[in-house]
Amino acid sequence: MAKFKIMEKTGVTVKLLESPHRKVNNTSRFEDFARHIEKFPGGEVLITSVENLFAWARSKSPWDLTFGLACCAIELMHTHGPVFDAERIGAILRATPRQADVMVVAGTVTIKMAPRLRRLYEQMADPKWVIALGSCAISGDHYRNVYSVVPGVDQIVPVDVYVPGCPPTPEGLINAFMQLAEIIEKEWKQRMGVKK
Repeated sequence: MAKFKIMEKTGVTVKLLESPHRKVNNTSRFEDFARHIEKFPGGEVLITSVENLFAWARSKSPWDLTFGLACCAIELMHTHGPVFDAERIGAILRATPRQADVMVVAGTVTIKMAPRLRRLYEQMADPKWVIALGSCAISGDHYRNVYSVVPGVDQIVPVDVYVPGCPPTPEGLINAFMQLAEIIEKEWKQRMGVKK
């Protein structure tokens, strides 16, 4: 039978699970760890589940696949450059779909490119998301009536966030990453049954 020990420090009550076979110096390893952390200025202990930690990390670090097809790719590069520095919000460019969880489709998608785009999307690990960057990726824009252009990337892969504009701004893409973080958190809360 598991025993719980109540530990109260500075108004915070923590319930600790005692395990007799893990006692060292008449304290549990968790208590020793907590006391060791408290010795540092500002040291705090966070108790959560691994799934909560992964969901938080996933929402705060969108690794995007570089998939620039036309002039919108310059805006994608500018967003990740030194002026806007998308890495400060956790967005990191990846060159392989196996390490990316967000596909940013930047530019006009042609019928010839569509199967390759779909293949790269399928090679990405789940969960995965898509951002359509620019008017050409969203609807085909100037080229929507041309026989070789797909009128919107959402006909090939499911799109989560749209960034309009010709050209789209780097601020718009950074805003899209922040909207995507909110979407990821909402998906996780719905799956876990958490309200609010």
